[in-house]
Amino acid sequence: MRRGETLEERVPDLEATVESYFGPIAGTAELNGHEVYVVDSPSNPVFSTVYVGAGKYSGKKDTLVVQFEERPAEELLAEGLTDEAAAAVSAKNEFLLEATGRDAKSRRASMKRSVEDDADVPN
Repeated sequence: MRRGETLEERVPDLEATVESYFGPIAGTAELNGHEVYVVDSPSNPVFSTVYVGAGKYSGKKDTLVVQFEERPAEELLAEGLTDEAAAAVSAKNEFLLEATGRDAKSRRASMKRSVEDDADVPN
């Protein structure tokens, strides 16, 4: 997210947004210490499970916590779901753009900077 923005401002109803992109929410679970929504029967058959929530950190703004579990590529090819794979990538990117305000290129550049910064820190 851009400086000064919060997840709640960008996506006031995270639950409804997750359902509109990925399907009905089955419940919640803990992921890396954060409570997240679980979509265990996503509308796109490429995904096996989708986890989305807001990470709470003291003294910092909330961050988006996501994990996309996808079915193996061999399985998708055998079932002829290659078109669904493109739709899954599109759904992920559109959701992340709406939630963070950053496109895929911007997110990649940010992750690259983060990895480079970590490499500069001595062990």
